[in-house]
Amino acid sequence: MSTPLLEVRDLAVHFGGVKAVDGISLSLQEGSIYGVLGPNGSGKSTLLGAITRLTPATRGDILFEGRSYANVSASRVHHLGVGRTFQTVRLLEDRTVRDNVLLGADTTRKSRAEIAERADYVMELVRIHTIQKVRPSELSYGMQRRVEFARAIVSDPKILLLDEPTAGMNTNERQEITAVMRLLQTEGLTQFIIEHDVAMMVDVCDYMYAMNFGKLIAEGKPDEVVRDELVQEAYLGKRAKKHA
Repeated sequence: MSTPLLEVRDLAVHFGGVKAVDGISLSLQEGSIYGVLGPNGSGKSTLLGAITRLTPATRGDILFEGRSYANVSASRVHHLGVGRTFQTVRLLEDRTVRDNVLLGADTTRKSRAEIAERADYVMELVRIHTIQKVRPSELSYGMQRRVEFARAIVSDPKILLLDEPTAGMNTNERQEITAVMRLLQTEGLTQFIIEHDVAMMVDVCDYMYAMNFGKLIAEGKPDEVVRDELVQEAYLGKRAKKHA
């Protein structure tokens, strides 16, 4: 098997006696959509924070394209080719959609013309090119998420980490965002999703992990994971049987 795009080895994040993440190991191959499912407090967002170096790890290693970046500063992870979105929308309300997208550009490696061309391409890709002069406060929540996606991928990352990308959305908005995820996959972008929306995860992920109390309790194809007895007992309950 080829070298994983992203690999986590025995990663742990302890806050005193609280083991938020406790010995997680996972491997992500290029071009697929991966997900981590689990209840609130299971350690999903802490895991994502550790992978992006925003949360200091207690132990373990993180590798990107076979090279460790466990000691790289959070501000440098972006330059490795790792993009991310956050659980809550973080757009500048007093700037236009285009301005917000350009904030994610890697200005150290591309000329102004190249950045502008990439921004145009990305905005058209996620279908926000017609609203690029609008301010985020004038947009629906789903459209604001699209802007956030564009900002996260304008630097042309190799992997995109998504922290509950459909949280707070209605059914139509969720469908629109999952369509964007699939479109980005056709562009070759690997994605790693942290979520608790069972139906969305089963629908969009190629491979899924499940967490509880900081540990992995299952992994495999999404429909197999949601049928796992430990997963159902830990989190999903009757909803798992409904969506399985």
